[in-house]
Amino acid sequence: MPEPENESAREHDQGHDLGLAQESAADRRRRRAQFLRELNEAKELRDRVQPRRAKVARMRQAMRMRTFRW
Repeated sequence: MPEPENESAREHDQGHDLGLAQESAADRRRRRAQFLRELNEAKELRDRVQPRRAKVARMRQAMRMRTFRW
């Protein structure tokens, strides 16, 4: 990225970066929520498409939960 030519342009870029940092926290949470929704949707689709594998996974999870010590 080219260097800003004068001091005011440099300050503008730094201010713009700060604005992006403040904005990006909300954007990051929104993107993360969207990603998690899509991930859960993909898992549900996989479970519907491969019921035998889903059943085995449920059984393994149940076994892990039964053998887990608090």
